[in-house]
Amino acid sequence: MSTLSTLKHLYLSFLSSPKEERPLYRAVARLRAKRILEIGVQQGTRAARLLQVARCFHERNAIHYVGVDLFETRAFDQPGLTLKQAHQLLRPLAGRVYLLPGDPFSALERGVNSMAAPDLVVISSDQDQESLRRAWFYVPRMLHGDSEVFLGEDAHEEDCVRYHRLSRPEILSLAEKAGGARRRAA
Repeated sequence: MSTLSTLKHLYLSFLSSPKEERPLYRAVARLRAKRILEIGVQQGTRAARLLQVARCFHERNAIHYVGVDLFETRAFDQPGLTLKQAHQLLRPLAGRVYLLPGDPFSALERGVNSMAAPDLVVISSDQDQESLRRAWFYVPRMLHGDSEVFLGEDAHEEDCVRYHRLSRPEILSLAEKAGGARRRAA
C-alpha cells in the first residue's frame, strides 16, 4: 500500500465525518473487501468512500460494487442521486458497478442470483421497513463465511445514524421471519 493510500485509509477510518460511518471503512480494510453491496446509495458519498478504502488494497478492476436504491423513483422531497449520476460517480472507482433500481425486496429478488457473494453489506437506515423485512429472506444465501452485514439505525436523540454489525444468528433470524411471512402470503 502506498503512503497516499495509507493516509487516505487512516483518514477515512479514524478522522472522517460523519464519525458514525468510520466502522464501515474499518470493516472494508479489515476484510480487504472487494465485493460491496450497499442498500440505499443516497447521495453516493458513503459508497465513494467505501470504494476508496477498497482501492487502498485492490486494483480498480478487482472491485465489484452493487448499489440498490430507488434512484429516480424516490419521493421528490428525498435527496439522492439519479441512476446516471450514481453510475458517473462510482464507475471510476470500481471495475464493476451494478446498480439495481428499486426497493430492497424487489431489487434483491431480481438480482440475488447474479450477485457475487459480497464481503460487506451496508444497509441504510432510510429503507422502507416492510420491503427490508421481506428482503432479509435473500440475504443469507448471498453471503460467504466471512461476509459482514452492517445495518443503519437512526439514533434519534443524537440526530445521526449508527451502524450495527449483525451477527450470523441475527441475520438468520431476520431471514427466517421473512421466509415465514412469504409462506403465509402464498
